[in-house]
Amino acid sequence: MWQRVAVPLVAILVVVVVATAVLGVGLTRRAFPQTTGELEVAGLSAPVEVVRDELGVTHLYADTAADLFTAQGFTAAQDRFFQMDLRRHVVSGRLSELVGEAGLETDKVIRTLGWRRVAEQELALLDPDVRGYLQAYANGVNAYIDQQGSPSRMGLEYVVLARSAPDYQVRRWDPVDSLAWLKAMAWDLRGNYEDELTRGRLVGQVPLPQLGELYPDYPVADHPPILSPGEWSPPARRTGPDDADSRGGTAGAVRAPAPGETVDPAERARLGEAVAPPGPTGGLTHDWLADGEAAEALVAAGATLDAVPRLLGAGEGIGSNSWVVSGEHTASGAPLLANDPHLETSQPGIWLQAGLHCREVSEACPFDVTGFTFAGLPGVVIGHNQDIAWGITNLDPDVTDFYLEDVDGDRVLRGDAYVPLDVRTETIEVAGGEDVELTVRESSHGPIVSDVLDPVAAVGTDAPLGGVETSDDYEVALAWTALEPGRTVEAVFAINRAAGWEEFRDAARLFAVPSQNLIYADTEGNIGYQRPGWCRSAGRPRTGRPPGSTPRRAGTRPTPGPAGWTSRRCRTRSTRRTG
Repeated sequence: MWQRVAVPLVAILVVVVVATAVLGVGLTRRAFPQTTGELEVAGLSAPVEVVRDELGVTHLYADTAADLFTAQGFTAAQDRFFQMDLRRHVVSGRLSELVGEAGLETDKVIRTLGWRRVAEQELALLDPDVRGYLQAYANGVNAYIDQQGSPSRMGLEYVVLARSAPDYQVRRWDPVDSLAWLKAMAWDLRGNYEDELTRGRLVGQVPLPQLGELYPDYPVADHPPILSPGEWSPPARRTGPDDADSRGGTAGAVRAPAPGETVDPAERARLGEAVAPPGPTGGLTHDWLADGEAAEALVAAGATLDAVPRLLGAGEGIGSNSWVVSGEHTASGAPLLANDPHLETSQPGIWLQAGLHCREVSEACPFDVTGFTFAGLPGVVIGHNQDIAWGITNLDPDVTDFYLEDVDGDRVLRGDAYVPLDVRTETIEVAGGEDVELTVRESSHGPIVSDVLDPVAAVGTDAPLGGVETSDDYEVALAWTALEPGRTVEAVFAINRAAGWEEFRDAARLFAVPSQNLIYADTEGNIGYQRPGWCRSAGRPRTGRPPGSTPRRAGTRPTPGPAGWTSRRCRTRSTRRTG
């Protein structure tokens, strides 16, 4: 009896398992790239040859630069489209469109920081040829989107996400999608902000001399730079008049801090600050960060910033190293260059290897380069061409500063008056839910990041600063070099086609963020090093402090908003050794 029941059940189970397996394999494989035969790709002016080597690395051969980057966009989308689409949602503050409410906190932070808004400004700064390369890459990605038709044909991930976003439609790619990814790279490779917040919380809890011991100056004498002071000269500082901006700050010049005020130790103790004995600084000043509630604002700001996902990795061992050895020390007599950007291991990987080859290298089609790039970004970030090789590691300078802003509604204190903040409204679409309206405020220093967390408790209530009554709360603004429009992507293409040291060095000057160490070798036997990029203030107080006040080292801890410093370019160092 049991056999008559069991056999049909087993047969049905087998059919279900086989059907499920066939369906699963079919859904998975429908997004796999076509790697043989011919494909019609819209926008190409002539045939492009695609060669995938035994490791699956794609090498492209074309007659024009436009065809080359169109093909790069198409083949990158074939291999990594969901990764590209997910990344652009994150860096544009649109993750909630894919995953629903789970992405809302991330979207709020990134919309407040305005990564895509800055990328849009950068596009207008670029050389016309570079804008053309970015558009060609976008054309290739869009040709792939048109060819596949529906999200389920672009990746199995969309089948899974259909439960949370059943009506999701893939948007067309545009050049800003590529540029915005560089903001995520800069975010993960930024330096100093966690130390600055920590020092800010410790002020008032730890005497200043002990704080200096916890965070000592860098031992330059024990670790000299690659170049001696006599081998390089810093760029001249800008000294022209400041240009006022709409948020009560200045643009394009260094601001002088507001005068400080020496505070009696008894008054300092009343405010909850630890009293340190007078030292070589010449006395003590009241510091905004001495107030316990101000420290809470900094804790909240840190939690807010941690809501942004680390797209390049986090944890022990995340970083990079590189080295270049002169031919004097190699068996071949030629330079040896190695680069290990050991970011976090992921699936798919952070890097995407590719070769870009003009069949005939010319001024109109100047690329014959191979190496590693990011899915979604045209060109090659790390690699070599027929003349030079280069590697990149993170410089990790001070690129972020926090400012405690005295805010009254949509106004911020500057001098003795309140001036308007820049205010805008962002609409965040949420899959399976209602749209969310987000109000973003910015001071002259940057976005008010304390707005993107649940209402921060009132800070500094009834706290007289220099005898002047303040508003009931402080807000925390973030200044970050990556929020200033730059031309880093232009540097990538310029390095790709560089034919020697001087061209490489000229290209590196365009590399704004993230600040990097660049190493170099060429077929003539030369090796070199270049350190480009933007960083924050020089760390020296400006004029305007009265005798006996404590100098503030800009960038070491959060600064009162009216007394801020602006960003500047890091001093660019370079060296070359001939073969």
